[in-house]
Order: sequence, then structure tokens, then C-alpha cells
Amino acid sequence: MARENSRIRKPVAPETCAEIRALLGRGPLRRELLIEYLHRIQDRHGHLSAAHLAALAVEMKLARAEVFEVASFYHHFDVVREGETAPPRLTVRVCDSVACEMAGAHDLLARLRQMLGPAVRVQAVPCVGRCDCAPVAVVGRNPVGRANPEAVRAAVGEGRFEDAIPAAATGFDAYVAAGGYRLYQDCLAGARTPEAVMAELEHSTLRGLGGAGFPAGRKWRIVRAQPAPRLLAVNIDEGEPGTFKDRFYLERDPHRFLEGALIAAWAVGCEAIFLYLRDEYAGCRALLERELARLRAALPAAVPIELRRGAGAYICGEESAMIESIEGKRGAPRLRPPYVAEAGLFGRPTLEHNLETLHWVRDILERGAEWFAGQGRHGRKGLRSFSVSGRVARPGVHVAPAGITLRELTAEHCGGMAPGHELYGYFPGGASGGILPASLADLPLDFDTLQPHGCFIGSAAIIVLSQHDTARAAALNAMRFFARESCGKCTPCRVGTAKAVALMEQPEWDVALLRELSQTMMDASVCGLGQAAPNPLLSAMRHFPDEFDPGGARLPCAPASGTGGETKA
Repeated sequence: MARENSRIRKPVAPETCAEIRALLGRGPLRRELLIEYLHRIQDRHGHLSAAHLAALAVEMKLARAEVFEVASFYHHFDVVREGETAPPRLTVRVCDSVACEMAGAHDLLARLRQMLGPAVRVQAVPCVGRCDCAPVAVVGRNPVGRANPEAVRAAVGEGRFEDAIPAAATGFDAYVAAGGYRLYQDCLAGARTPEAVMAELEHSTLRGLGGAGFPAGRKWRIVRAQPAPRLLAVNIDEGEPGTFKDRFYLERDPHRFLEGALIAAWAVGCEAIFLYLRDEYAGCRALLERELARLRAALPAAVPIELRRGAGAYICGEESAMIESIEGKRGAPRLRPPYVAEAGLFGRPTLEHNLETLHWVRDILERGAEWFAGQGRHGRKGLRSFSVSGRVARPGVHVAPAGITLRELTAEHCGGMAPGHELYGYFPGGASGGILPASLADLPLDFDTLQPHGCFIGSAAIIVLSQHDTARAAALNAMRFFARESCGKCTPCRVGTAKAVALMEQPEWDVALLRELSQTMMDASVCGLGQAAPNPLLSAMRHFPDEFDPGGARLPCAPASGTGGETKA
């Protein structure tokens, strides 16, 4: 023990501290920027060495354990302890979540490991937000869609390691020329009042489109009623497998959601805006940095906007975990109450929104609440941006009326099923939204319409399955994802997801035990990850009896190394 303590307390070399200080700048270091500083070190060196972490702790006047626990929590930080060998400088990440597994990710992974050799690290990783072009490999920070071994090897050989800034994005000048920021300036000038803006949002029926579906106008009123100072946090960490709509809008029209954010901050009385962007969207990050600089220069009176970079943690899509991460901590969900609207970022009342929710603010205020509310179908109201992937002819983001059915969405927007595929089932709300059979493809897709069937729409991420897939393999893939992404804070989720994976990898599912385990996870988990993780498992057992044995008591499962392309007997 004395030897171990001596090793832990080894003094930090002055030259290492000087190196860290030169990299981070001479100004005072801010505790909430710890994750940003870790990114800078890893970007420079390709990993985080024990010496660099110790030097960072010294410079920030933090305990080494405090720095280490944050660095070791996030998937994208490569922490190298004393005596360990640093990983290869280049990493190729292959997504193995549902859509990519269906498209052959496991074969791609095996081929790349054989082809690229030890000089390149090849990893299986959870969803990277590009399910419409599955399978996806990320070479450094360069995503390769519809990847095959030859395309990935070419990217490695040519040194294409960075994601390009999206060329189709509408820049600041073009956005302003088309009337952009005029609405925001009218708000600042008093042509509109916060009360009128909030009332318009309420009449539009706009709800939070990150998954929870809370009415946007009502949320603004709740936060505005809290004591100042108030803050706005924008969640762009869409890590739900099957979801990529925020990236779609960000790559094409970033200023529309930025104007929506500025209007929200003005109406609610927020002093600053924090954008939390998932680390996988490197090209979008470069785009936002460029466009925010232009926005600040042109509108110096606008509310300050800070861009924060995630580090690979699905749990940070949960609002309180995101706030912990923005504060430079591990992304663990907070216990509630108090709620984020009461005591959120830095302890202040915080308005938290998803990017797409803010994307619609300008259109609603310019066109009127009736325009938006009148867009629905089958008795529903509004528009939804559906991220569609899987066995359809045209995967992608499709804007359609709220309440459209899966059958209608596929026929009218997705070009039908892909050749050789027939509809078998679908995830209506990403990995956590459950799985529905083809016989329920005429249900209206919207908030509150799917719960009677054990599912929900969430962020409207639709993953379409065909006769070449099984619900059991898809459910196992989803549970492996949740087990890998559990933050570990609560036992029901940390242990329950891992136990569920082990049970689901058996040749036959113990249905009674899985149901009991699922109920415990739903009842006792701290946040939505553990509470929703059993949904695919439970819906597979409920809606796909053809995958049960004749006695109906046990459900065969895909093998532990399943490819997701298994054909039903």
C-alpha cells in the first residue's frame, strides 16, 4: 500500500505542467471547461497520459482523482495509465447499432481488423448518428457512409481523417438575405412581447421533439416564472440509435435553430445559451464555430452563446446528465426534484431544449400557430421530422404530418421498402421506443398514440425491419447498447442491462425472469435509460409470437455474435 501511495503521489514534472499551460493558454482555467481541456490534450497527443492528467489537475487546482474520474467516464477519451502502452494514433470506429448491424457491420469490422493491421486500432462503437447511410465507419473524425473495406482503406491510405464542414449549409449572409434574424431583431425592438410569443407557441401545439414531448410554450412559461438569472441549454447530443434529424438540420440550416434559441432566451429572460454537441459531429462543430463567430460579429448585442463538445456518452442526452457534462463533470443524471427548470445549469433555472424544437420557432411565429397545428393527420397536430433507416428504399430525414402511419410514411416519403424486402416490424422511437409488428403499421405516429402497445415515438427515429431480420436480434442489439451506455449510477440499470444481455444471449429466453428483471429496471432506475431499456425486449415478446417456440414459453435468441441479418425460420 505504501508503494502504491508513493506512486500516486509522484510529483508532476515542471516541464509537463508548462506543456499543459502552453496548450491551454495563460488565462485562468475554468472548472466547467475540464472536458474541453481534456479534448485539447487528446487532440494534440492522441491520448491522455497519466502525466498529462496529473499536470492538468495541478494547473486547475483539482484532485487527480477528480480529473481522472471525468476522463475515464467518456468513451472518446483514451486514458493511458502509467506503464500502459498508448493506443495507435489512428482509430477506425465501426458502428454496430441496429441499422448498421442490419447492413453488415460485423462483417465490415472483421474485414477491417484483418486488413488494416496493428498500426490502426479498429473498434466497434455505438450509434454515430448516420443510420441513413449504414454501415458507417469513422476514420479518425472522417465518417465513411455505406462503408466497405476498400473505401475505408482508401480513406486511411489517403490520410482523410477529418470530417469536412457541410458544404450545403446556409451561411450567415445567405440566411440574413432571406430574412433571417429579422424576427429576433423585432423581438428586441419591442415589436413582439414575450407573452405574445409564448401564447403563439402554446396555440401551435409545438412539443419538445427530443423525445419527452413536453409542450414548448408551457415550458417557457415555467422557466420564465423562476427567479433570475436563467440559462438556456440546447441538447444536440442525439445518441439514440436511429436518430439523426438534428444533424440533418444542422448541416443545412444552422442559423434557423440559432435564431430560435435567441428568441427563446429573449422570451424567457436567459442570460446565456449553451450548445451541447455530440463529439461524433466534428464537421458540424467546425461549421458552428465558424457561423457563431459571424453571428457574434454581426449581432454583438445578442445573448452570449457557448459551444460545448460532448465526449461520447449516450447518457448525456438526458437533460440533467447533459448539464453535469456542461459543468465539466461525469454525465450522471441528477435526482429530482429539484427539476432542471428550477435548478439546472450552475444551479440556475434552465430552459432545456432539443435542436429540432428550436428549429420550428421562427416558422411558427412567422406563419402563425394555425399553420403548424394544421399540418397533422389522423387527428394529430403539427409536423415531425422522422429519421428513417433500415429496409426502406430511401432512408433519411423525412418531414411529414404528425400522426402519419408507418405504412403511409414508407409509401409516400421513403419510396417503399427496399427491393427484396417486405415489412416485418419497426422501431417507432429509436432503440428505446420498443418494436412494433407490421400488423400495427397503421397506427398514427405521434406522442401518446403508441403507449397502449408498449411503445413510444420519442425522437421519431424509425428503424424498419424486414423478413430478413428478427425482433429478437434487434432487441438484443438494443440491450447491448444500453448495457454499454449505462452510466453506472444506479444498480437497477447498471446490473439489470448487463444481466438482461446475458439472458438474451442464451439459446432460449427465460421469459418469466426477463419480465421480472424488466419490471425492476422500470420501477427503480434513476433515469429514462434504465426505465426504457426493457421496451424492445418486452415488445419483442409481446408482438412477435412467431419467434416463440410452440409452447409459447420461451423465445429463442440470436447468437451472441449475431449479425442481425438472420432470416426467420
